[in-house]
Amino acid sequence: MSKRTFITKIALPYAEALLDLVNKFNIIEKANKDILIINQIIAESNQLNIFLGNPLVKLSSKKEVIKQLFSGQISDIILSFLLVLVDRKRISLVDSILVKYLELVSLTEAIVVAKITTPIILTEEQENNLIKKLKNITESKTVKLDINIDSELIAGFKIQLGSKVIDASLRSQLQEMAVFLEV
Repeated sequence: MSKRTFITKIALPYAEALLDLVNKFNIIEKANKDILIINQIIAESNQLNIFLGNPLVKLSSKKEVIKQLFSGQISDIILSFLLVLVDRKRISLVDSILVKYLELVSLTEAIVVAKITTPIILTEEQENNLIKKLKNITESKTVKLDINIDSELIAGFKIQLGSKVIDASLRSQLQEMAVFLEV
């Protein structure tokens, strides 16, 4: 069994439990916003990932950091869920669990989540235009954007829709030219 498959098997029950909890308290929209906040903070901080994944760090220290980072920013229910992950020694898998959760929400709501990577922050008009085009491509009623900023792309963007990737970045084009020129 590959490491990815193993992590997915562990993440899925936690994601399902989170979805059940969110449905029970009827806070899906708030929870989804909270999850995006958490994902963004975790994606931007390699030190936080290392800290949370370190088995030598005391659980109480991890809980304190999580409380300091997220108290007041996310709902108490989601914060409690993160603390349960610490108690169960699964906090190192939080990104996989939250990704699985978002996939489950998308399936239940028939929402397409497009992961967009750009070197700059998109304007509201650009986001709306992108949503319209992605609705046409995916033939979906609802498209949500998960936008990440990566200055190494130089210009352009990358879009990931499930397993499909559309790479219209200048960095990718330059890499393709470099491979062509090396021959």
